[in-house]
Amino acid sequence: MRNLIALFACSCVALSASAANDPAAAAAAKLAASVSRPASAMVPAATKKAEPAEKKAEPKAEPAASSSASSASEEDAEVELSAKIAQRLAALRERQQARATAAARAKKLADAKRKQEEQAAAAAAAVAAAPKHGTVWSYEGETGPANWSKINVDWAKCSTGNRQSPIDLRDGIKVNLEQISFDYHPSSFSEVNNGHTIQVTVGGGNFITVGNTVYELQEFHFHRPSEEKINGKGTEMVIHLVHKSAEGKIAIIAVLLERGQPHRLMQTVWDNLPLEKFETVSPSIVIDPTDALPERREYFTYMGSLTEPPCTEGVLWMVFKQPMQASPAQMALFSRLYPLNARPVQSTAGRMIKESN
Repeated sequence: MRNLIALFACSCVALSASAANDPAAAAAAKLAASVSRPASAMVPAATKKAEPAEKKAEPKAEPAASSSASSASEEDAEVELSAKIAQRLAALRERQQARATAAARAKKLADAKRKQEEQAAAAAAAVAAAPKHGTVWSYEGETGPANWSKINVDWAKCSTGNRQSPIDLRDGIKVNLEQISFDYHPSSFSEVNNGHTIQVTVGGGNFITVGNTVYELQEFHFHRPSEEKINGKGTEMVIHLVHKSAEGKIAIIAVLLERGQPHRLMQTVWDNLPLEKFETVSPSIVIDPTDALPERREYFTYMGSLTEPPCTEGVLWMVFKQPMQASPAQMALFSRLYPLNARPVQSTAGRMIKESN
């Protein structure tokens, strides 16, 4: 019995060590402790007091039989206790194994998830760091002017440039600006709705001369409202006539448009609008670019940029002071296609603005 008690004590130690982390082990330890108590500890006090009397009443001839019965009872108790301890220990080991297996599985899943997240983060960082060469831009939303430089690395000037257009033309230095020499004549043309404006490409042979530099007219297009402002005031629309020199320099003439009489050149363009975006039409008639110019040719001039991506700088701008007129119907037609296709005004950044007297 002593050996069994010693064995059970060791089992209790093992159960107690596991009980701190496993409620089932704690219950097993408690049960084992209760089972290990001596029979005398579990017998009520009243019974203990009665024992001497019973012993006195026993005949003197029965001690051997009583001892034999007691020994057999103890052996049965030892066997039963051993079985219970073995059963509890087996259950404990099974629980501990199940917990260890579950913990290992959870760790494996957590490691796999963490690895996936790290790989996804690395891929996202690689995509973010990779040079972007997008081509889709607009005048509003995520692809609008504030984000042009983020769409394509070649459009960085749209945010980092310090000679950007358009600007608010004010505080100009009034000087005797050289008159622009025009050599325009009726020419063939083609036009396209390019997704940003109506653009009209003009046949060759139309030139302007500014400061001893000759520029050839390439195309003209429309914006609504006007991108340029004069002393904080813009107009409903504007025409930009884009020219290029033999050296590749760009000069743009801006003619403001306000409501009034029909505009002859605009009407010809509207009459030949393509039915689909990105479709180019080449009418068999001619247009005269001179019809785009006001009678008076006084102008503002400054160095700026293209007003759309890639926002190339080094562009010579000339903005006529006198606006031309277009009918409400003509302007309404364009507004149905492009209610807003104007870049906001940019900082002058200390640039010199010259103005005709």
